Amino acid sequence: MERKNVQSGSPFETAIGFSRAVRLGDRVVVSGTAPIWPDGSVDPDPTTQARRCLDIALQALGEAGGTADDVIRTRTYLVDASDAEAVGQAHHEVFSGIRPASTMVVVGGLLDPRWKVEIEMEAVLG
Repeated sequence: MERKNVQSGSPFETAIGFSRAVRLGDRVVVSGTAPIWPDGSVDPDPTTQARRCLDIALQALGEAGGTADDVIRTRTYLVDASDAEAVGQAHHEVFSGIRPASTMVVVGGLLDPRWKVEIEMEAVLG
């Protein structure tokens, strides 16, 4: 099977040694995606952060040949459980008709203290 690595330009990709997404056959796995804007800024609103994470992840999925309709699983990491409803709303905007398997987990912190959410996804193309 041919492997395709998708890069997003994040400085962490080269520093840590990972790809934003990897496609192997009909499967695409998108790495944990943080809510960073091209200028390095992070909006403090959790809904905006979730939308940004989803936009970046779906763009990487698109570069691998997939769409939101191909997503079978998402994982959402929250720093504060009180953001679950706001982040869930952003997830709903994209996936209400697709309804992938999904997990939302509260964690002690993320790499950057400005991040309230990080999202990863898996897709099967077909």
